[in-house]
Amino acid sequence: MAHSRPAPGGGLVVEVPADRLVGWINRFAGRNDGLTSVTGDPEHVLLTGGDGTTAVVAVPFPPMSLNHREPIEAVLDHLAGIGAVGVILTRGGAHSVGVVRDGTVLSSSTDRAYLQGRTAAGGWSQQRYARRRGNQLRTSRQDAADTAARLLGPIAPTLGALVLGGDAGGVEVVLKDPRLVALGELPRRFFGDIPEPRRAVLDTIAGRYRTLDITVRPPGTTR
Repeated sequence: MAHSRPAPGGGLVVEVPADRLVGWINRFAGRNDGLTSVTGDPEHVLLTGGDGTTAVVAVPFPPMSLNHREPIEAVLDHLAGIGAVGVILTRGGAHSVGVVRDGTVLSSSTDRAYLQGRTAAGGWSQQRYARRRGNQLRTSRQDAADTAARLLGPIAPTLGALVLGGDAGGVEVVLKDPRLVALGELPRRFFGDIPEPRRAVLDTIAGRYRTLDITVRPPGTTR
């Protein structure tokens, strides 16, 4: 089943698995008086319905090479050619790092460090709490960088893309590690809606990283 969420400025963002894209487009055309045009560029495919409704398909891991191909064919070929993908997920004191391909986790490591909870105390106690929690976060992110360097660093040249998830700030801190420079150069995709990383979450991402975000807007919607 496709996931959906409100789109900024109006409309809806629908997350569609790659193997259901053609069927989704056929249903879109059936609901909106057919299709008047399908155009593409390296980052998007634009569908325009006969009633003026639009659907913008965001190309995962851009840029996509069109090579004079039909845009939907091009985006599906683009996804099929990604190959193995590195994954780094962080949130709070937890991280999960792995390699996935075609929906399967090939290798992984997941760990969770202690992270102090919130405190109602004020004054010096609050400051001590903030320092301890900050130190714990730094340690956790360093552990995540160490794991990524161990699992992904040696195979970075063979990876087709990088999937990131969880806390955006934490992920960016991890990627600043000098050992991960090659990973930072890969096409990437970010999932901010994941819970605390666990192996089950990594399995979910393995089945989700090739989905397509499609923004559907009715006629007259501000973009």
